[in-house]
Amino acid sequence: MQELIYGCMGLGGSWTDEPHGPGHVDEAAAAVQAALDAGITLFDHADIYRSGKSEAVFGEVLASTPGLRGRIRLQTKCGIRLNERGLQTHYDLSRNAILERVNGSLERLRTDYVDVLLLHRPDPLADPAEVASAVGQLMAEGKVRQLGVSNMSAAQIEVLQDRLETPVVANQLEMSLLKRAWLESQVLVNHAEHLDYSFPHGTLEYCTRNNITLQAYGSLARGLYTGAELESPASPEAATAELVAALAAEQGTSGESVLLGWLMKHPAGIAPVIGTVNPGRIRACGDAARVAKALTRADWYRLWVAARGSNIP
Repeated sequence: MQELIYGCMGLGGSWTDEPHGPGHVDEAAAAVQAALDAGITLFDHADIYRSGKSEAVFGEVLASTPGLRGRIRLQTKCGIRLNERGLQTHYDLSRNAILERVNGSLERLRTDYVDVLLLHRPDPLADPAEVASAVGQLMAEGKVRQLGVSNMSAAQIEVLQDRLETPVVANQLEMSLLKRAWLESQVLVNHAEHLDYSFPHGTLEYCTRNNITLQAYGSLARGLYTGAELESPASPEAATAELVAALAAEQGTSGESVLLGWLMKHPAGIAPVIGTVNPGRIRACGDAARVAKALTRADWYRLWVAARGSNIP
């Protein structure tokens, strides 16, 4: 489904165990309203974001805004554990962990269900049958309505899908004009430059063929092309930022909408995830779908060539 998604990772304050405060809830409320103003109805979470506080502040916004839950869709992720047993990071898609983490998310979000649960990272120790058992239980209990994945290749999704009784509906990957391995892999077959990119070839095609929505996190490239301070005025980033600004002026829109429209023009039906907490910048994304239709093929390629700093083969 081609749409914009609001990514809630920036909400909730610090990544420490320090409690959130009223100011963080106000910031979340302003971001949610800006997203709604931009036509966004899907909100993306993960159990680890801001040590659970992203979900907690969003839950407070939900609780204080009658009718909001019925107007939006929620998705969250599980599968990453942080700062446990002497490890900075490890993955856990065991049955018990999935059940425990989803129940924790529902409690923090103050809701009975999430519309989509994403498995956050591939876990080499995960048993697909065990994952399927946990997901099946959560769906039977009405706590999860659909299942997706994040950061997975076509082969990994296929192995998981063999055991699931529900279709995988989304795959969230880092995709932007800056992070283009997903795109470069499509044209660098039989070309030496393919060694510069590690994206698993065929993943986009697999997702397209199986109606799996590609959700693009990092879609605004952290402001690199829309106002961030650049090291060199002669860099590909500077040239790209200049082109983005020119196209935005031409279209009577924002640079943010140009960047997102560039992603959305791809026939795979990419759904960009917007991570900024700045209400003005969130609203600036609302024109992306129109820009995707208006952007010419030549201008789409001009943006790609500018970002890579060299011609395509």
